[in-house]
Formats: sequence, C-alpha cells, structure tokens
Amino acid sequence: MEKNDYDKETPEQALGDSVRQRLFFVVLVATMGSLAYGYDTGIISGALPFMTLPAPQGGLGLNPFTEGLVTSSLIFGAALGAFLSGYLSDRFGRRITLRSLALLFVLGALGTALAPTVNIMIVMRFLLGVAVGGGSSTVPVFIAEIAGPRKRAPLVSRNELMIVSGQLVAYIVSALMSYLLNDPHLWRYMLALAMVPGVLLFIGTFFVPASPHWLVAEGRVKDALRVLKTLREHPREVQKEMSDMKQQARESQQGPSTKELLKQKWVLRLVLTGAGMGFVLQFTGVNAFMYYTPIILKTTGMGTSASIAATIGNGIVSVLAAIAGIKGVSRFGRRPMLMTGLTIVICAQIALGSVLVFMPQDMTQSLLALGCILVFLFFMQMCISPVYWLLMSELFPMKVRGALTGTAVSFQWICNAIVAFAFPPLLAVAGNTTFFIFALINIGSLIFVAMALPETRGKSLEQIETAMRQRFGEQERTAAGETA
Repeated sequence: MEKNDYDKETPEQALGDSVRQRLFFVVLVATMGSLAYGYDTGIISGALPFMTLPAPQGGLGLNPFTEGLVTSSLIFGAALGAFLSGYLSDRFGRRITLRSLALLFVLGALGTALAPTVNIMIVMRFLLGVAVGGGSSTVPVFIAEIAGPRKRAPLVSRNELMIVSGQLVAYIVSALMSYLLNDPHLWRYMLALAMVPGVLLFIGTFFVPASPHWLVAEGRVKDALRVLKTLREHPREVQKEMSDMKQQARESQQGPSTKELLKQKWVLRLVLTGAGMGFVLQFTGVNAFMYYTPIILKTTGMGTSASIAATIGNGIVSVLAAIAGIKGVSRFGRRPMLMTGLTIVICAQIALGSVLVFMPQDMTQSLLALGCILVFLFFMQMCISPVYWLLMSELFPMKVRGALTGTAVSFQWICNAIVAFAFPPLLAVAGNTTFFIFALINIGSLIFVAMALPETRGKSLEQIETAMRQRFGEQERTAAGETA
C-alpha cells in the first residue's frame, strides 16, 4: 500500500502537548456517551433479580415475559435512536446531537430508577435505548472528524474501550451493591447511577468544538479553520485537511443532491457493506456470551455465585482487550485485524463446543469452558469490535455520513436483538452444539470480510470517500460493460 503524506510525518512533527490534551478532552467528553451505553446495557443483568421481586418487597413483580420486554426494550429503542440520530447529526451537527442525547440519557436513567410500574419501566428503557443507539452512531463519527487522519484509528477506538469499561463498572456496581446494601430498592440506585455519564456529556458539549468537517459541509469555512487550528500542531496539517475538505465540499455541491446520492449504486454498496459488518459483529455471538455466560457455565455444574462472578472476568478481559485493540488499529490494517479476530473466534467456539459436548461435567470442564469464553472475548474485543466502530466512522461519504452511519448501526442493533432473543431457545433445542452453529456462521463472515471489505487505513476521510467512489463505481462500470 502506498504511503500518503500522513505516513511521512516525522517524530518532531508530532502533536504538541497542548493540542494532545485538547484532543484528549474532546474524546473524553464524547465517549461519556459510550460509557453510558456500556453501563446501561450491563447494569440490567444485576438489577433484574431484584426487579422480579413482588411489589411489596420492593420489586416490580416481573414475570419471564415482562422480564424479556424490559431487557429488549432498550435494544429496540437503540435501533430507532441510531437511525434517527444519523439524520439529526447531518442536519444540526454532531455536537448538538450529542447534547440532545445527553438529556435523553439523564431522563431515561431517572425514569427507569423511579418507574412505579412495569409499563412505565418499559417506556423509560425504550427512551434510554434511543439515547444509547444515538450515541453509538454519533460518537464514532464525531471523534473521527475531530481527530484527523493520523490519530483517527486510536482515538475512535477509545469508543469501544469506554463501552466495555461501562459494562465492567456495571458488573462491579451490581456485585458491590448486592453485597453491601440490604435494601429492596437497590436496583433503583443501580439504574439511577446511569445519569452520571449523561450529565457529564451534557456539560462537556459546551466546552468542545463542532466538527470541522460538518462546518465545511455547511459552508462555514472560517469557523472550521478556527476549530482546526486548535486541534492540529502543524500549519501544513491544517492546510492539507482544509484543502481536502473544501475540495470534497465543492464536489458535493456540484454533484447530485442528497436524495440522488442515496440512490447511486456505489453508495448503496457501501450501505450494504456497513450492514454486513453489523451482521459480522453481532453474529459472532458476543452478546450471547456477555448476557448468558452464567447460564453457559451452570451447564458445566459450576455454582450460581461462581457463574455470576465470572461475568466480572468477562468485563476485565474486555477492557484489557480494548486497550490492546487501540494499539493494534494504529499498526495494522482493518482487514487483517478482522480476519485474525474472526479466525481465533471460530477456533474458540469450536473448542468451547467440543469441551461442552465431549467432556464430563467436572471442574476441569468448567475451567476449560471459561477459558474458551475468555479467549473468544479477548480477540473479539481486540480485533473485531473496535474495527467495526472505526469502519462505521470512515466508510460513508460526508454529505450523508451521519444518516448512513445511523442506518448501518441501527441494523447492527437489530442483529443484536435477534441474537439475544434466539440464543436461549437455540441452546434449549440444539444444546451445546449451538457453538458449532456460531462457528459456521463466522466462517461465512470471514469469507465476507475477505471478499467485500475495502481497506481504509492510512487515508483521510476525503481520500476514503474518493477511493470508495472509484472502487465501487468501477465495479458498476465493469458490470455494465459485461452486460452490454
């Protein structure tokens, strides 16, 4: 792969301390949305046992059906939130969208903590899901447009780190509160804590700049230049990026309208690629492992308390893997990381299925099964999850980046819901051979990545857009010529 201007930067041209600190602060503020995302998706596992208690004992009297509704309402809300926030971020900007989502995080967390009935809880969880989904599609795009080509990969990957950190915090909070508080309403305290990252996100958005890419797209070139000067150390970086952004903006203005652009085949191919990556991410079965690890381990004879404690191990491994992933995306291409991750994931699932099917139930089986799950999670959170979110911030053209990212991420949430719903009945019907089924699906995902996914490493967002138009446009012209 040819090196571009950004690959030729010398160590002396690295970002200065003040710019580095400013970028760190902007990313920290934006990823408060990711922290809230992780906490909200993780805390429900600790809250549900107390919510199922009868109302006189402080719970909501959930039955299996309403328990499923409370859990899944957030996922369905997230699918809607991801879709809608994409259009809002294109119309009003990434920063304003994040500020609005922060209010939804706070209102949703407060509403779930105070919900007096099951119906109100479901509505509030759905509202919270809108914020979770909106943040999942807006945060990576905002960071990518703020970061610049050289820092985009490691900074966007902090999104995944904050998601898994939020989940780990949720697991620890659940365990500590369950142990330390003898209060039937403690599940309300668990849910109320979700307000904290929402409040921090809301306040922080008043101290971070708007996306320079969005400003240029809106014709506010002077504002974009002023912002870019505060986020880059070297004037030639500013000049290069401004030149690329203005050129892209001119081409967008002279080119087709937004409605016409969405109809072009090369854009539709990108949308299908993004949707395909959502399938790849969720049909690894990652959330089946995150949600149902205690159930899987209990089939080996491990005790309930030990199985729940193992969930904290999931969170710790995921955080360590995300940290390793931040370093990995700076050194390796997107395709090699995904293909390596999928290969190890397939091997781990085959190994887990073999351990559960062919070994007798004893402590050795329990430990080997847990080891397979932790290996799966490590490579999943190091090689697959961070690359997915990075690609969602890179693949789509500037004119419709928010909308198409939202559409692709919304489909990912739908896949999440399908896996979450399908796993328990599949496990009941197919037993431990379920993990062989996931391995087979992931072989198909590996083939998809190898054949269909373009490489984006080492390019600016404008260069990626040009490359995608040329790549898929050339495929269209070739196909048309063959037809003729």
